[in-house]
Amino acid sequence: MAMTRREAFKTLAKGTLPVLAAGCVSTALPTAARAADDNELESNSKYRKVDEAHALGLLYDATKCVGCKSCMVKCSEYNELKPDTRVDGIHQAPPSLNYFTKNLIKLYRSDDGSDHSYFKQQCMHCIDPGCMNACMFGGLRKDEETGVVWWYGPKCVGCRYCQIACPFHIPAFQWDGFNPKIVKCELCRTPMQKDPSKKEPGCTKVCPTNAVIYGTRKDLLAEAKRRVAAAPGKYYQDKVYGEHDAGGTQVLYLSRVGYDKIGLPDVGEASIPSTLKYSHMAYKWMVLPLLLYGTMVALASKNFAHHSHHLVEEQKETGLRPQL
Repeated sequence: MAMTRREAFKTLAKGTLPVLAAGCVSTALPTAARAADDNELESNSKYRKVDEAHALGLLYDATKCVGCKSCMVKCSEYNELKPDTRVDGIHQAPPSLNYFTKNLIKLYRSDDGSDHSYFKQQCMHCIDPGCMNACMFGGLRKDEETGVVWWYGPKCVGCRYCQIACPFHIPAFQWDGFNPKIVKCELCRTPMQKDPSKKEPGCTKVCPTNAVIYGTRKDLLAEAKRRVAAAPGKYYQDKVYGEHDAGGTQVLYLSRVGYDKIGLPDVGEASIPSTLKYSHMAYKWMVLPLLLYGTMVALASKNFAHHSHHLVEEQKETGLRPQL
């Protein structure tokens, strides 16, 4: 006997519900696996604050930078990155951070050309990083001793949520690659681990004017405040950017021009994860996705039952077997 379309849809619906249920369970498995991951992941607790006396970072003083880009060249050398010369085939002058470029020197110039300032772009290594908290599988981690935020490839699924969560637009996605990476400054963490003779990141090692220096956040912040106190009015609003911004960062800035002009937005003092704590709770253990799945299944079942009842009543009235 031939099967009507109505019977076919009914059979399909019966087979779909178990698949949806299995999908709900399988979707939850990666999160459960993440919770049971190794001690390294456990030690990288999202809310663990690294001691300021040991957290490593940079202090960049834009008033000292001459735009030589030596730091860019050394960064590429240390991290074994291909120089990005795609603009003209000669000069290493990318327009923005990308998967070839972890560190970038750019120029701010006012509309009338009367004011300008060089500035450096790289990961800010937030104390409470938005990128790491957005990553659902632990592809971004924070070193429990140094506070350096680094990418862990085996856990990355390429979702790029980290790019959305970062208020400074730092993480870069490797578009042309079979197994793409997230590329960002890691304070030369890997090169220094491979070669113990390297005691500091490439950018600070070669800067001819010491516009960028390396050290603990505690010492760098003290140095920044010393400079501000020694020359009142020299720096914008006598402010050290990163002391409190976005919950505090391990890369600190001093600038003569407004920080918004050199790519540092006014993000407030609250960390990005703290502003999204309720959203994080909703996604913990895939609660929200499971709830959405359940709601979709319930609505589909209700609508199908209503449709089936309507077809039965129509058959009683007409005596014709429904086709759909």
